[in-house]
Amino acid sequence: MENTDILIVGSGIGGLSLAIKINSLNPDLKITLITKADALESNTRYAQGGIAAVLDTINDSFESHINDTIKCGAGLCKKPIVEMVVHKAPERIKELVDLGVQFDKKPNGNIHLALEGGHVAPRIAHHKDKTGFEIETVLLNEVKSRKNIDLISHQIVIDLVTNNDPENRKCVGVYVFEHLTNKIKTIVAKTIVLATGGCGQVYYNTTNPLVATGDGYGMAYRAGAILENMRFVQFHPTALFQKNHNDVSFLISEAVRGFGAHVIDENENRFLFVYDKRGELATRDIISAAIFEHMQAKKTNCVYLDLRHLNAKAFQSNFPVITEKLNELGYHISTDLIPIVPSAHYQSGGVKVNEKAQTTIENLYALGEVSCTGLHGANRLASNSLLEALVFAHEAAVNIVNKIDFVKQNSKDLTPITKENLVQYTNYNWIQKQTNLLKKTMSAANFQADNYNYKKVLYFIEQILENIERENAENYYSIELLNLRSMATTAKIIIEDLIYSNQLKHKNHLVLETI
Repeated sequence: MENTDILIVGSGIGGLSLAIKINSLNPDLKITLITKADALESNTRYAQGGIAAVLDTINDSFESHINDTIKCGAGLCKKPIVEMVVHKAPERIKELVDLGVQFDKKPNGNIHLALEGGHVAPRIAHHKDKTGFEIETVLLNEVKSRKNIDLISHQIVIDLVTNNDPENRKCVGVYVFEHLTNKIKTIVAKTIVLATGGCGQVYYNTTNPLVATGDGYGMAYRAGAILENMRFVQFHPTALFQKNHNDVSFLISEAVRGFGAHVIDENENRFLFVYDKRGELATRDIISAAIFEHMQAKKTNCVYLDLRHLNAKAFQSNFPVITEKLNELGYHISTDLIPIVPSAHYQSGGVKVNEKAQTTIENLYALGEVSCTGLHGANRLASNSLLEALVFAHEAAVNIVNKIDFVKQNSKDLTPITKENLVQYTNYNWIQKQTNLLKKTMSAANFQADNYNYKKVLYFIEQILENIERENAENYYSIELLNLRSMATTAKIIIEDLIYSNQLKHKNHLVLETI
Protein backbone atom coordinates (compact mmCIF):
# COMPACT_ATOMS: atom_id res chain seq x y z
CA MET A 1 0.00 0.00 0.00
CA GLU A 2 1.32 3.43 -0.99
CA ASN A 3 0.63 6.76 0.74
CA THR A 4 0.59 10.32 -0.56
CA ASP A 5 -0.98 13.64 0.40
CA ILE A 6 -2.57 14.42 -2.95
CA LEU A 7 -3.26 11.92 -5.72
CA ILE A 8 -3.98 13.37 -9.17
CA VAL A 9 -5.32 11.00 -11.82
CA GLY A 10 -4.49 12.35 -15.27
CA SER A 11 -1.73 14.38 -16.91
CA GLY A 12 -3.54 16.93 -19.06
CA ILE A 13 -3.66 20.68 -18.47
CA GLY A 14 -5.89 20.27 -15.40
CA GLY A 15 -3.77 17.70 -13.57
CA LEU A 16 -0.40 19.24 -14.44
CA SER A 17 -1.35 22.83 -13.62
CA LEU A 18 -2.94 21.69 -10.35
CA ALA A 19 0.25 19.87 -9.31
CA ILE A 20 2.37 22.93 -10.10
CA LYS A 21 0.03 25.28 -8.27
CA ILE A 22 -0.19 23.12 -5.12
CA ASN A 23 3.58 22.68 -5.11
CA SER A 24 4.02 26.46 -5.33
CA LEU A 25 1.61 27.05 -2.46
CA ASN A 26 3.03 24.32 -0.20
CA PRO A 27 6.23 22.57 -1.39
CA ASP A 28 6.14 20.16 1.57
CA LEU A 29 3.03 18.34 0.39
CA LYS A 30 3.65 15.04 -1.37
CA ILE A 31 1.91 14.94 -4.73
CA THR A 32 1.53 11.78 -6.81
CA LEU A 33 0.34 12.16 -10.38
CA ILE A 34 -0.57 8.97 -12.24
CA THR A 35 -1.51 8.50 -15.88
CA LYS A 36 -2.74 5.46 -17.81
CA ALA A 37 -0.33 5.81 -20.74
CA ASP A 38 2.66 8.06 -21.41
CA ALA A 39 2.34 11.34 -19.51
CA LEU A 40 2.24 13.37 -22.73
CA GLU A 41 -0.80 11.46 -24.06
CA SER A 42 -3.96 13.43 -23.23
CA ASN A 43 -6.73 15.46 -24.88
CA THR A 44 -4.74 18.61 -24.05
CA ARG A 45 -1.93 17.51 -26.35
CA TYR A 46 -4.26 17.47 -29.37
CA ALA A 47 -5.99 20.80 -28.71
CA GLN A 48 -5.26 22.89 -31.79
CA GLY A 49 -7.21 26.10 -31.32
CA GLY A 50 -6.16 27.79 -28.09
CA ILE A 51 -7.48 29.47 -24.96
CA ALA A 52 -10.31 32.00 -25.00
CA ALA A 53 -9.70 35.13 -22.93
CA VAL A 54 -10.39 38.85 -23.08
CA LEU A 55 -6.88 40.23 -23.60
CA ASP A 56 -7.92 43.17 -25.80
CA THR A 57 -10.29 45.34 -23.77
CA ILE A 58 -10.57 47.94 -26.55
CA ASN A 59 -12.17 45.61 -29.12
CA ASP A 60 -13.58 43.06 -26.69
CA SER A 61 -15.11 42.87 -23.22
CA PHE A 62 -15.73 40.41 -20.39
CA GLU A 63 -19.46 40.89 -20.88
CA SER A 64 -19.16 39.89 -24.53
CA HIS A 65 -17.26 36.68 -23.67
CA ILE A 66 -19.83 35.88 -20.99
CA ASN A 67 -22.73 36.42 -23.42
CA ASP A 68 -21.10 34.28 -26.14
CA THR A 69 -20.55 31.45 -23.66
CA ILE A 70 -24.13 31.51 -22.38
CA LYS A 71 -25.62 31.79 -25.86
CA CYS A 72 -23.57 28.85 -27.08
CA GLY A 73 -24.62 26.82 -24.01
CA ALA A 74 -28.32 27.20 -24.94
CA GLY A 75 -28.93 29.26 -21.80
CA LEU A 76 -28.09 26.31 -19.52
CA CYS A 77 -24.76 27.67 -18.24
CA LYS A 78 -24.44 28.73 -14.61
CA LYS A 79 -23.89 32.46 -14.98
CA PRO A 80 -21.85 32.99 -11.75
CA ILE A 81 -19.45 30.27 -12.93
CA VAL A 82 -19.20 31.80 -16.41
CA GLU A 83 -18.47 35.21 -14.89
CA MET A 84 -15.80 33.79 -12.58
CA VAL A 85 -14.00 31.90 -15.37
CA VAL A 86 -14.11 34.78 -17.87
CA HIS A 87 -12.87 37.38 -15.37
CA LYS A 88 -10.01 35.17 -14.15
CA ALA A 89 -8.87 34.13 -17.63
CA PRO A 90 -6.26 36.87 -18.26
CA GLU A 91 -4.45 36.17 -14.99
CA ARG A 92 -4.32 32.42 -15.68
CA ILE A 93 -2.89 33.02 -19.16
CA LYS A 94 -0.25 35.34 -17.71
CA GLU A 95 0.82 32.48 -15.43
CA LEU A 96 1.26 30.21 -18.45
CA VAL A 97 3.42 32.85 -20.13
CA ASP A 98 5.48 33.15 -16.96
CA LEU A 99 6.05 29.38 -17.04
CA GLY A 100 7.34 29.64 -20.60
CA VAL A 101 4.35 28.95 -22.86
CA GLN A 102 4.99 30.69 -26.19
CA PHE A 103 1.78 32.16 -27.60
CA ASP A 104 1.92 33.65 -31.09
CA LYS A 105 2.63 37.39 -31.04
CA LYS A 106 1.75 40.37 -33.20
CA PRO A 107 4.52 42.68 -34.44
CA ASN A 108 3.90 44.99 -31.45
CA GLY A 109 4.59 42.14 -29.04
CA ASN A 110 1.00 41.59 -27.89
CA ILE A 111 -0.48 38.09 -28.02
CA HIS A 112 -2.13 37.40 -31.39
CA LEU A 113 -5.83 36.64 -30.94
CA ALA A 114 -7.68 34.38 -33.39
CA LEU A 115 -11.40 34.29 -34.19
CA GLU A 116 -13.42 31.09 -33.78
CA GLY A 117 -17.05 30.11 -34.28
CA GLY A 118 -19.47 31.47 -31.66
CA HIS A 119 -17.17 34.33 -30.64
CA VAL A 120 -18.11 37.85 -31.74
CA ALA A 121 -14.52 39.06 -31.39
CA PRO A 122 -11.02 37.58 -31.82
CA ARG A 123 -10.01 36.37 -28.35
CA ILE A 124 -8.20 33.04 -28.82
CA ALA A 125 -4.60 32.98 -27.58
CA HIS A 126 -2.80 30.26 -29.51
CA HIS A 127 0.51 28.71 -30.56
CA LYS A 128 0.11 28.10 -34.32
CA ASP A 129 -2.34 25.18 -34.57
CA LYS A 130 -0.76 23.14 -31.78
CA THR A 131 -1.55 25.14 -28.66
CA GLY A 132 -2.30 22.08 -26.56
CA PHE A 133 1.01 20.45 -27.40
CA GLU A 134 2.88 23.63 -26.46
CA ILE A 135 1.08 23.94 -23.11
CA GLU A 136 1.35 20.23 -22.31
CA THR A 137 5.08 20.18 -23.03
CA VAL A 138 5.84 23.25 -20.89
CA LEU A 139 3.72 22.06 -17.94
CA LEU A 140 5.10 18.53 -18.09
CA ASN A 141 8.69 19.77 -18.03
CA GLU A 142 7.83 22.04 -15.09
CA VAL A 143 6.30 19.15 -13.15
CA LYS A 144 9.34 16.95 -13.78
CA SER A 145 11.65 19.70 -12.48
CA ARG A 146 9.91 20.05 -9.11
CA LYS A 147 10.59 18.19 -5.89
CA ASN A 148 7.80 16.33 -4.10
CA ILE A 149 5.87 15.62 -7.32
CA ASP A 150 6.02 11.97 -8.42
CA LEU A 151 4.82 11.34 -11.97
CA ILE A 152 4.06 7.67 -12.63
CA SER A 153 2.84 6.44 -16.02
CA HIS A 154 1.05 3.26 -17.15
CA GLN A 155 -1.26 3.13 -14.12
CA ILE A 156 -4.96 2.44 -14.65
CA VAL A 157 -7.32 3.28 -11.81
CA ILE A 158 -9.82 0.46 -11.38
CA ASP A 159 -11.97 2.11 -8.72
CA LEU A 160 -12.06 4.84 -6.12
CA VAL A 161 -11.90 3.69 -2.51
CA THR A 162 -14.59 5.23 -0.30
CA ASN A 163 -15.73 4.71 3.27
CA ASN A 164 -18.83 2.71 4.06
CA ASP A 165 -20.97 5.60 5.30
CA PRO A 166 -23.54 6.54 2.59
CA GLU A 167 -24.60 9.58 4.64
CA ASN A 168 -21.05 10.99 4.77
CA ARG A 169 -19.26 9.53 1.78
CA LYS A 170 -15.49 10.15 1.73
CA CYS A 171 -12.87 9.19 -0.82
CA VAL A 172 -9.72 7.77 0.78
CA GLY A 173 -7.76 6.30 -2.12
CA VAL A 174 -7.76 4.26 -5.32
CA TYR A 175 -7.18 0.74 -6.56
CA VAL A 176 -4.71 0.73 -9.44
CA PHE A 177 -3.87 -1.84 -12.12
CA GLU A 178 -0.18 -1.68 -13.02
CA HIS A 179 -0.42 -3.26 -16.42
CA LEU A 180 3.35 -3.41 -17.04
CA THR A 181 3.83 -5.54 -13.90
CA ASN A 182 0.39 -7.18 -13.97
CA LYS A 183 -0.37 -6.21 -10.36
CA ILE A 184 -3.15 -4.42 -8.48
CA LYS A 185 -2.15 -2.07 -5.68
CA THR A 186 -3.79 0.45 -3.32
CA ILE A 187 -2.84 4.12 -3.07
CA VAL A 188 -4.07 6.05 -0.03
CA ALA A 189 -4.37 9.84 -0.15
CA LYS A 190 -5.92 12.70 1.82
CA THR A 191 -7.16 14.27 -1.40
CA ILE A 192 -7.94 12.58 -4.73
CA VAL A 193 -8.39 14.58 -7.94
CA LEU A 194 -9.90 13.25 -11.16
CA ALA A 195 -8.34 14.91 -14.20
CA THR A 196 -8.97 11.98 -16.53
CA GLY A 197 -10.25 13.77 -19.63
CA GLY A 198 -13.20 12.84 -21.82
CA CYS A 199 -14.95 9.90 -23.46
CA GLY A 200 -14.70 10.34 -27.22
CA GLN A 201 -13.71 6.69 -27.73
CA VAL A 202 -17.30 5.72 -26.88
CA TYR A 203 -18.17 6.85 -30.43
CA TYR A 204 -17.22 5.49 -33.85
CA ASN A 205 -15.75 8.76 -35.13
CA THR A 206 -13.82 10.81 -32.58
CA THR A 207 -11.02 13.35 -32.41
CA ASN A 208 -10.01 12.07 -28.95
CA PRO A 209 -6.89 9.95 -28.39
CA LEU A 210 -7.13 6.25 -27.53
CA VAL A 211 -6.84 6.99 -23.80
CA ALA A 212 -10.14 8.95 -23.75
CA THR A 213 -12.32 6.03 -22.70
CA GLY A 214 -14.33 7.79 -19.98
CA ASP A 215 -12.45 6.29 -17.03
CA GLY A 216 -13.21 9.13 -14.61
CA TYR A 217 -16.95 9.10 -15.27
CA GLY A 218 -17.10 5.36 -14.63
CA MET A 219 -15.15 5.38 -11.37
CA ALA A 220 -17.06 8.41 -10.02
CA TYR A 221 -20.40 6.77 -10.96
CA ARG A 222 -19.51 3.52 -9.20
CA ALA A 223 -18.35 5.45 -6.10
CA GLY A 224 -21.70 7.24 -5.84
CA ALA A 225 -20.74 10.74 -7.01
CA ILE A 226 -23.38 12.81 -8.80
CA LEU A 227 -22.92 13.26 -12.56
CA GLU A 228 -25.00 15.65 -14.64
CA ASN A 229 -25.69 16.65 -18.25
CA MET A 230 -23.90 13.60 -19.66
CA ARG A 231 -26.18 13.68 -22.71
CA PHE A 232 -24.45 16.86 -23.89
CA VAL A 233 -21.74 15.25 -26.01
CA GLN A 234 -20.29 17.78 -28.40
CA PHE A 235 -19.36 16.74 -31.91
CA HIS A 236 -16.70 18.68 -33.80
CA PRO A 237 -18.02 19.47 -37.28
CA THR A 238 -14.74 19.41 -39.18
CA ALA A 239 -12.86 16.19 -38.54
CA LEU A 240 -11.13 14.65 -41.53
CA PHE A 241 -13.18 11.87 -43.15
CA GLN A 242 -11.15 8.82 -44.08
CA LYS A 243 -12.57 5.92 -46.08
CA ASN A 244 -10.46 3.47 -44.12
CA HIS A 245 -11.76 4.21 -40.63
CA ASN A 246 -9.26 4.38 -37.79
CA ASP A 247 -9.73 5.00 -34.07
CA VAL A 248 -8.93 8.73 -34.08
CA SER A 249 -10.22 11.31 -36.57
CA PHE A 250 -7.80 14.11 -37.37
CA LEU A 251 -9.31 17.38 -36.17
CA ILE A 252 -9.27 20.43 -38.44
CA SER A 253 -9.39 23.34 -36.03
CA GLU A 254 -12.32 25.68 -35.48
CA ALA A 255 -9.87 28.48 -36.28
CA VAL A 256 -9.66 27.32 -39.92
CA ARG A 257 -13.25 28.45 -40.47
CA GLY A 258 -12.45 31.67 -38.63
CA PHE A 259 -9.57 32.07 -41.09
CA GLY A 260 -12.08 31.96 -43.97
CA ALA A 261 -12.61 28.32 -44.97
CA HIS A 262 -15.98 27.36 -46.50
CA VAL A 263 -18.07 24.26 -45.83
CA ILE A 264 -19.63 22.92 -49.04
CA ASP A 265 -21.43 19.83 -50.33
CA GLU A 266 -20.66 17.68 -53.35
CA ASN A 267 -22.28 20.35 -55.59
CA GLU A 268 -20.08 23.04 -54.00
CA ASN A 269 -23.03 24.73 -52.29
CA ARG A 270 -22.36 26.57 -49.00
CA PHE A 271 -25.41 24.96 -47.41
CA LEU A 272 -24.78 26.05 -43.80
CA PHE A 273 -26.52 29.40 -44.36
CA VAL A 274 -29.79 27.47 -44.73
CA TYR A 275 -29.45 26.46 -41.07
CA ASP A 276 -27.89 29.59 -39.55
CA LYS A 277 -27.21 33.08 -40.89
CA ARG A 278 -23.67 32.94 -39.50
CA GLY A 279 -22.77 30.11 -41.86
CA GLU A 280 -19.30 28.74 -41.10
CA LEU A 281 -19.01 30.96 -38.01
CA ALA A 282 -22.00 29.42 -36.24
CA THR A 283 -21.25 27.36 -33.14
CA ARG A 284 -20.03 23.81 -33.61
CA ASP A 285 -23.28 22.21 -32.35
CA ILE A 286 -25.30 23.96 -35.04
CA ILE A 287 -22.77 23.15 -37.76
CA SER A 288 -22.44 19.50 -36.69
CA ALA A 289 -26.20 18.99 -36.69
CA ALA A 290 -26.52 20.78 -40.06
CA ILE A 291 -23.83 18.62 -41.64
CA PHE A 292 -25.36 15.42 -40.23
CA GLU A 293 -28.82 16.37 -41.52
CA HIS A 294 -27.43 17.37 -44.93
CA MET A 295 -25.49 14.09 -45.21
CA GLN A 296 -28.64 12.11 -44.42
CA ALA A 297 -30.71 14.05 -46.95
CA LYS A 298 -28.09 13.67 -49.71
CA LYS A 299 -27.15 10.10 -48.67
CA THR A 300 -23.45 10.93 -48.55
CA ASN A 301 -20.69 9.93 -46.13
CA CYS A 302 -19.13 13.38 -45.84
CA VAL A 303 -19.13 17.03 -46.89
CA TYR A 304 -16.14 19.19 -47.75
CA LEU A 305 -13.95 21.99 -46.42
CA ASP A 306 -12.95 24.37 -49.18
CA LEU A 307 -9.60 26.14 -48.69
CA ARG A 308 -8.85 26.82 -52.36
CA HIS A 309 -9.65 30.54 -52.19
CA LEU A 310 -7.31 31.16 -49.24
CA ASN A 311 -3.73 32.41 -49.36
CA ALA A 312 -1.81 29.11 -49.24
CA LYS A 313 1.35 30.60 -47.70
CA ALA A 314 -0.58 32.39 -44.97
CA PHE A 315 -2.58 29.25 -44.26
CA GLN A 316 0.53 27.11 -43.96
CA SER A 317 2.12 29.68 -41.66
CA ASN A 318 -0.91 29.71 -39.35
CA PHE A 319 -1.72 25.99 -39.54
CA PRO A 320 1.51 24.07 -40.11
CA VAL A 321 0.34 20.84 -38.41
CA ILE A 322 -2.91 20.73 -40.39
CA THR A 323 -1.11 21.52 -43.65
CA GLU A 324 1.48 18.81 -43.03
CA LYS A 325 -1.19 16.21 -42.24
CA LEU A 326 -3.23 17.08 -45.33
CA ASN A 327 -0.13 16.94 -47.53
CA GLU A 328 0.79 13.59 -46.01
CA LEU A 329 -2.62 12.23 -47.05
CA GLY A 330 -2.35 13.68 -50.54
CA TYR A 331 -4.55 16.76 -50.17
CA HIS A 332 -3.31 20.11 -51.51
CA ILE A 333 -5.17 23.09 -50.08
CA SER A 334 -4.92 25.15 -53.28
CA THR A 335 -6.55 22.52 -55.49
CA ASP A 336 -8.37 19.89 -53.42
CA LEU A 337 -11.55 19.78 -51.39
CA ILE A 338 -11.02 18.29 -47.92
CA PRO A 339 -13.61 15.64 -46.89
CA ILE A 340 -14.96 16.17 -43.36
CA VAL A 341 -17.44 14.51 -41.01
CA PRO A 342 -18.72 15.41 -37.51
CA SER A 343 -16.84 13.47 -34.82
CA ALA A 344 -17.27 13.13 -31.06
CA HIS A 345 -15.04 15.79 -29.55
CA TYR A 346 -15.99 16.98 -26.06
CA GLN A 347 -18.17 15.96 -23.11
CA SER A 348 -19.89 19.08 -21.77
CA GLY A 349 -21.37 17.20 -18.83
CA GLY A 350 -19.53 15.18 -16.21
CA VAL A 351 -18.91 14.78 -12.50
CA LYS A 352 -20.79 17.57 -10.72
CA VAL A 353 -18.48 20.04 -8.96
CA ASN A 354 -18.78 23.40 -7.22
CA GLU A 355 -16.75 26.55 -7.89
CA LYS A 356 -13.75 24.98 -6.09
CA ALA A 357 -13.89 21.75 -8.15
CA GLN A 358 -15.22 19.72 -5.20
CA THR A 359 -17.47 16.78 -6.07
CA THR A 360 -20.37 15.50 -3.98
CA ILE A 361 -17.96 13.04 -2.28
CA GLU A 362 -15.73 14.52 0.42
CA ASN A 363 -11.99 14.78 -0.45
CA LEU A 364 -12.72 14.04 -4.13
CA TYR A 365 -12.19 16.77 -6.76
CA ALA A 366 -12.66 16.78 -10.52
CA LEU A 367 -11.02 19.03 -13.13
CA GLY A 368 -11.30 19.61 -16.84
CA GLU A 369 -13.43 17.57 -19.21
CA VAL A 370 -14.33 14.92 -16.64
CA SER A 371 -16.08 17.58 -14.55
CA CYS A 372 -19.34 19.46 -14.98
CA THR A 373 -18.75 22.96 -13.65
CA GLY A 374 -21.73 24.71 -15.24
CA LEU A 375 -19.52 26.71 -17.60
CA HIS A 376 -20.55 25.00 -20.83
CA GLY A 377 -24.27 24.36 -20.43
CA ALA A 378 -25.58 22.28 -23.33
CA ASN A 379 -22.70 23.09 -25.64
CA ARG A 380 -19.11 24.27 -25.11
CA LEU A 381 -17.97 27.49 -26.74
CA ALA A 382 -14.79 26.98 -28.76
CA SER A 383 -11.53 27.28 -26.77
CA ASN A 384 -13.28 27.52 -23.40
CA SER A 385 -12.09 24.04 -22.37
CA LEU A 386 -8.40 24.68 -21.68
CA LEU A 387 -9.49 27.87 -19.94
CA GLU A 388 -11.91 26.01 -17.67
CA ALA A 389 -9.21 23.52 -16.63
CA LEU A 390 -6.76 26.33 -15.81
CA VAL A 391 -9.18 28.38 -13.74
CA PHE A 392 -10.57 25.45 -11.76
CA ALA A 393 -7.09 24.02 -11.16
CA HIS A 394 -6.21 27.30 -9.46
CA GLU A 395 -9.42 27.34 -7.39
CA ALA A 396 -8.97 23.70 -6.40
CA ALA A 397 -5.32 24.18 -5.45
CA VAL A 398 -6.10 27.00 -3.03
CA ASN A 399 -8.95 25.02 -1.47
CA ILE A 400 -6.93 21.79 -1.15
CA VAL A 401 -3.94 23.50 0.50
CA ASN A 402 -6.20 25.34 2.95
CA LYS A 403 -8.10 22.17 3.94
CA ILE A 404 -5.59 19.34 3.82
CA ASP A 405 -4.31 19.72 7.39
CA PHE A 406 -7.85 19.12 8.64
CA VAL A 407 -8.39 15.90 6.66
CA LYS A 408 -8.42 12.96 9.04
CA GLN A 409 -8.06 9.41 7.81
CA ASN A 410 -9.52 6.40 9.57
CA SER A 411 -8.01 2.97 8.94
CA LYS A 412 -11.52 1.51 9.12
CA ASP A 413 -12.38 3.42 5.96
CA LEU A 414 -9.90 1.42 3.90
CA THR A 415 -9.65 -2.17 2.78
CA PRO A 416 -6.31 -2.37 0.99
CA ILE A 417 -5.99 -4.72 -1.98
CA THR A 418 -2.78 -6.21 -3.29
CA LYS A 419 -3.06 -8.75 -6.10
CA GLU A 420 -0.16 -10.17 -8.07
CA ASN A 421 0.14 -12.56 -11.00
CA LEU A 422 -3.30 -11.72 -12.34
CA VAL A 423 -4.70 -13.70 -15.24
CA GLN A 424 -4.35 -11.74 -18.48
CA TYR A 425 -7.66 -11.58 -20.33
CA THR A 426 -6.83 -12.65 -23.87
CA ASN A 427 -10.19 -12.98 -25.61
CA TYR A 428 -9.38 -9.95 -27.73
CA ASN A 429 -11.83 -10.91 -30.48
CA TRP A 430 -14.75 -10.58 -28.06
CA ILE A 431 -13.44 -7.25 -26.73
CA GLN A 432 -12.95 -5.86 -30.25
CA LYS A 433 -16.38 -7.01 -31.39
CA GLN A 434 -18.14 -5.50 -28.36
CA THR A 435 -16.11 -2.29 -28.64
CA ASN A 436 -17.06 -1.79 -32.29
CA LEU A 437 -20.73 -2.57 -31.61
CA LEU A 438 -20.76 -0.12 -28.72
CA LYS A 439 -19.16 2.65 -30.78
CA LYS A 440 -21.52 2.20 -33.73
CA THR A 441 -24.57 1.96 -31.46
CA MET A 442 -23.69 5.16 -29.59
CA SER A 443 -22.92 7.06 -32.81
CA ALA A 444 -26.24 6.01 -34.32
CA ALA A 445 -28.07 7.10 -31.16
CA ASN A 446 -26.44 10.55 -30.89
CA PHE A 447 -28.46 12.58 -33.39
CA GLN A 448 -31.74 10.67 -33.03
CA ALA A 449 -35.12 12.08 -32.00
CA ASP A 450 -36.41 11.63 -28.47
CA ASN A 451 -38.65 8.69 -29.52
CA TYR A 452 -35.58 6.61 -30.37
CA ASN A 453 -35.45 3.25 -28.59
CA TYR A 454 -32.84 4.20 -26.01
CA LYS A 455 -34.01 1.48 -23.63
CA LYS A 456 -32.95 -1.17 -26.14
CA VAL A 457 -29.52 0.49 -26.32
CA LEU A 458 -29.33 0.52 -22.51
CA TYR A 459 -30.08 -3.21 -22.33
CA PHE A 460 -27.28 -3.94 -24.83
CA ILE A 461 -24.79 -1.90 -22.76
CA GLU A 462 -25.80 -3.57 -19.50
CA GLN A 463 -25.16 -7.00 -21.05
CA ILE A 464 -21.60 -5.95 -21.89
CA LEU A 465 -21.03 -4.73 -18.32
CA GLU A 466 -22.38 -7.96 -16.83
CA ASN A 467 -19.94 -9.99 -18.93
CA ILE A 468 -17.01 -7.79 -17.90
CA GLU A 469 -17.84 -7.98 -14.17
CA ARG A 470 -18.01 -11.77 -14.47
CA GLU A 471 -14.49 -11.88 -15.92
CA ASN A 472 -13.10 -9.42 -13.32
CA ALA A 473 -14.51 -11.61 -10.55
CA GLU A 474 -12.26 -14.40 -11.83
CA ASN A 475 -9.25 -12.05 -11.63
CA TYR A 476 -9.06 -11.60 -15.39
CA TYR A 477 -7.59 -8.17 -16.19
CA SER A 478 -6.18 -6.37 -19.21
CA ILE A 479 -5.97 -2.80 -20.48
CA GLU A 480 -8.46 -3.61 -23.22
CA LEU A 481 -10.98 -5.12 -20.81
CA LEU A 482 -10.79 -2.16 -18.41
CA ASN A 483 -11.08 0.32 -21.30
CA LEU A 484 -14.23 -1.43 -22.52
CA ARG A 485 -15.60 -1.36 -18.97
CA SER A 486 -15.05 2.42 -18.79
CA MET A 487 -16.56 3.00 -22.22
CA ALA A 488 -19.62 0.86 -21.51
CA THR A 489 -20.20 2.49 -18.11
CA THR A 490 -19.92 5.97 -19.62
CA ALA A 491 -22.26 4.98 -22.46
CA LYS A 492 -24.74 3.71 -19.87
CA ILE A 493 -24.67 7.04 -18.01
CA ILE A 494 -25.19 8.98 -21.26
CA ILE A 495 -28.15 6.83 -22.36
CA GLU A 496 -29.73 6.97 -18.89
CA ASP A 497 -29.47 10.77 -19.01
CA LEU A 498 -31.08 10.83 -22.47
CA ILE A 499 -33.95 8.66 -21.27
CA TYR A 500 -34.48 10.84 -18.20
CA SER A 501 -34.30 14.12 -20.14
CA ASN A 502 -36.77 12.84 -22.75
CA GLN A 503 -39.21 11.94 -19.99
CA LEU A 504 -38.92 15.50 -18.68
CA LYS A 505 -39.52 16.93 -22.16
CA HIS A 506 -42.80 15.09 -22.51
CA LYS A 507 -43.83 15.96 -18.97
CA ASN A 508 -43.02 19.67 -19.18
CA HIS A 509 -43.38 20.19 -22.94
CA LEU A 510 -39.77 21.34 -22.91
CA VAL A 511 -37.93 21.32 -26.22
CA LEU A 512 -34.16 21.26 -25.93
CA GLU A 513 -31.91 20.06 -28.72
CA THR A 514 -28.96 18.07 -27.41
CA ILE A 515 -25.80 17.69 -29.41
